[in-house]
Amino acid sequence: MRPAPPYSHTEVLKRRLAPTFSVVVLALLALPAAALAQDPVVEPAPTPDPAVKTTVKLGFTGLTNRQVLGGEAWTIKGTVSNFVAGQSVTLKVKRNGRAMLTRTLAIKQDGSVGRFKLAVKPNRGGLLTVQASHAATPEMAAAESRPLKVRVVSRSARAGDRGLAVKYLQSRLSRLGYVVGKRGYYDARTGRAVLAFRKVTRMARTQVASSEVFSRLARGWGRFKVRYKNHGRHVEIDLTRQVLALINRGKAVRIYPTSSGKSSTPTIVGNFSVYRKEAGTNSLGMIFTSYFIRGYAIHGFVDVPIYPASHGCLRIPPSEAVSVYNWINIGTRVDTYYR
Repeated sequence: MRPAPPYSHTEVLKRRLAPTFSVVVLALLALPAAALAQDPVVEPAPTPDPAVKTTVKLGFTGLTNRQVLGGEAWTIKGTVSNFVAGQSVTLKVKRNGRAMLTRTLAIKQDGSVGRFKLAVKPNRGGLLTVQASHAATPEMAAAESRPLKVRVVSRSARAGDRGLAVKYLQSRLSRLGYVVGKRGYYDARTGRAVLAFRKVTRMARTQVASSEVFSRLARGWGRFKVRYKNHGRHVEIDLTRQVLALINRGKAVRIYPTSSGKSSTPTIVGNFSVYRKEAGTNSLGMIFTSYFIRGYAIHGFVDVPIYPASHGCLRIPPSEAVSVYNWINIGTRVDTYYR
């Protein structure tokens, strides 16, 4: 009888591993079906309740009667009712009917409502239309705010203008001590205040409040630099810039444009005191005059050009003569100088 052939190496491994393989198969069969699943269970997406209505409302801060001056910052604010965390709104702004900007803003929870906001600072004038919307999602229904309008007023003004730009201009000038006219109306007095501001800031000597005038006012330019703070309540005349300032407690409380002596008859320079006052209009056309040395005086006059033109006196507009005359007393110091 022939002996059985020897087993190959592969067959030997199969015989040795057979018992182990059987144990693994039995263990796997004993596991629950859920443990063998490869893909996680996907939760169904929530569906917004059609009976629950979402509303979006808009509002603004930093405006005056739905108006804002170009270059001034203001804020668009909105609320969303029945909101769900993680949602957003799309804010669109149009200028004169054309798209200006589009922003996606996150809705943030604030108690029982959702809120969003955006700070804006448009420079160009025009009529802006603002609207916010929420596109439908599995969590929240679609919603859209009413379109609201905001007028951006250009940063410039001239004689005869009215409105927000003029009010802003007058407010800024008045804070610095310039004497302005009727609120909200660009009258002659306001024009002279602009002229004085332009003189102090070394701009062209006109009465037009250009965009550069607005920019300089916004940056705090135009403050009159008092030279003699220890002179108490006094008058200073900057002959270089051709402005006259009434000073009290080291600060200019009123600033006017003036016209001093021309080159052939210049205004005297130095520190003086008022020694005589003359009400009314004299034979030379000098209106409510305050003399501070010899024939040199501060007075109103019908012609007050933007350059030195007098015989040595300090001319101011006739409409300002009485108030300046009443502010000055006998003994009030008058300081004239070139910067």
